[in-house]
Amino acid sequence: MLVGLFEAVGRKVIEFLEFWGKWFIISLKALFLAFRRPFRFKRYIYYLATIGTDSLPVIAITSFFTGGVIALETYVAFHRFNAEYMIGGVVAISMARELAPVLSALLVTARAGSAMAAEIGTMKVTEQIDALEMMAVNPIKYLITPRVYTTVIAVTVLTLISDIVGYIGGYIISIYLFDVNKTLYMRYTEILAEMDDVYHGLIKAAIFGFLIATISCLYGYSTRGGAKGVGESTTRAVVTSSIAILIFDYLITYVMRLFDL
Repeated sequence: MLVGLFEAVGRKVIEFLEFWGKWFIISLKALFLAFRRPFRFKRYIYYLATIGTDSLPVIAITSFFTGGVIALETYVAFHRFNAEYMIGGVVAISMARELAPVLSALLVTARAGSAMAAEIGTMKVTEQIDALEMMAVNPIKYLITPRVYTTVIAVTVLTLISDIVGYIGGYIISIYLFDVNKTLYMRYTEILAEMDDVYHGLIKAAIFGFLIATISCLYGYSTRGGAKGVGESTTRAVVTSSIAILIFDYLITYVMRLFDL
């Protein structure tokens, strides 16, 4: 029984290392193949629209109400000390450093990451990727490289928009629901929040975008077993990407705190 347990654990460790080894290799190829001809700029524009622009409505709605919820929750505590005017700073810092990049990344994972895995997985099981190779087209450069670069850009820009919309949500709740003084609200936002908070979140967003694209594309590219395999790859891509986002969120925050960034 103990031997079987060690075998199961060893198998999982090997699978874990094998996955991240494949991820590292395909990520490097996707990054460097972007600088080889042909460049196919139209594909970059297409994916930027489908990944970024199409995700904007859901991220804007989510961010608006997230900012509103932060204002609602912090008002209860700050009202006890007559410090309601500090809500703006709390909303701005919370959205910029943590909530905007994480929420944007998770929503893009659910919406675009799953689509990447499903589309590439379908092409894999229907042998369309083999057909690309027969035509001397590098499938990683053609299918994965544009998605990686555009996802990084899209998640970064969406995070910046999420910061703004979330702050507006907090502003509306604070000013028009709780009648907080506008001047003090804005002034203490300027005092408490800094541009470093925004940069912190944007760095996270870029890394999250890279993780989403590479993990989702890897699962799609490794699909086996027909339609069932496509479904399994899509599910694993979303779950793995979401877990990676949360783990790297902690690691990035820890490193930045360690170096006082």
